[in-house]
Amino acid sequence: MKISKKTYDWLETRLGIEELIGKSLKGYLLPRNINFWYSMGSILLFIFALQVITGILLLIYYVPDAEKAFNSVKAIMNEIPFGWFIRTCHVIGASSMVFFLLLHMLSVLFMGSYKSPRELNWLSGFMLFTLVLAISLTGYLLPWSQLSFWATTVATNSVGTIPLIGDFLLEFLRGGKLVGPPTLGRFFALHVAVLPVTIAVFVMIHLFLVKRIGISTPPFGLDDTKNRWDDGKFRYEDHPGGIPFFPHYLLQDLTSIALYLAIFVFFVFFTPSLFFPADAFIPADSLRTPAHIKPEWYFLANYQALKLFPNEFIGIIVQALAMTFIAFLPFLDRGKEKHPLKRPVFTACAIGGILIFLALTIWGHYS
Repeated sequence: MKISKKTYDWLETRLGIEELIGKSLKGYLLPRNINFWYSMGSILLFIFALQVITGILLLIYYVPDAEKAFNSVKAIMNEIPFGWFIRTCHVIGASSMVFFLLLHMLSVLFMGSYKSPRELNWLSGFMLFTLVLAISLTGYLLPWSQLSFWATTVATNSVGTIPLIGDFLLEFLRGGKLVGPPTLGRFFALHVAVLPVTIAVFVMIHLFLVKRIGISTPPFGLDDTKNRWDDGKFRYEDHPGGIPFFPHYLLQDLTSIALYLAIFVFFVFFTPSLFFPADAFIPADSLRTPAHIKPEWYFLANYQALKLFPNEFIGIIVQALAMTFIAFLPFLDRGKEKHPLKRPVFTACAIGGILIFLALTIWGHYS
């Protein structure tokens, strides 16, 4: 006990632990009208940590070789103790991360939390969304099954439609004219090294921006719901008389994570077949094209939208413009109002966009 006390005193003298805890936890106040949607960020951090842990465990047995990849995944599922559990958690975790990122971005949109001076918060979050889609795409190929092989072929074919540089970009991405062993090597390197590090960097940038500027006050339940941050000066949005993050809102975050875990475990143990179609258990065969290969649910809307245009390149341009518009929305929407019901045009357009995305996703699933 004396040793522990001496150690604590030694660290306290050099690090100021009590002051750090006081400022970072007990002194960090949140708005009193904060709601459940603000827990999305904590849930996403938990999912990312779980993906890193399960990914490292899978790397112990996975072999990134076109001749051995499928059998190594098969061994993980059937021979390695709890291997099926680790892989199922990793696969479902990938879909969960995309789903909760979409929820998080929608909550930011409808609460007007992207408005000045939080443009960089939105841009860093949008970059994280793009990177998560990229890491999901690269990880999809690694099992080297019929599903992953042909889904990757379909997904990367779009790159080849770009005029002048399309063929070069396609060959650079695949490591050859067709999806093959070089593609597996490139996607593996991106999936386990480049993209996770890049995501971690953007997570730190995003958290720094959120902490530096302060939590945006939700517009609900307030008489004045307008944005007042257009004076051109930096200000930290403090919340006098607000809720301390520790322990009050930390308990809310932990409750939200526990609720997520309950739903997540249900999918892992009772409905894993939703995430493993039949072609996921057949080794890749470049000479036999399956009848109906489709991408994961979060790419179905893009997949179906491309079919609606006479030229695939036009479809890519339209989708790229839509993504660019969303990325730079804070710079385009300079209105002061934050409450969604007081922004009827924005709210109608946002709901319309969500319905179109859902309709294309369902259409793509059944087409």
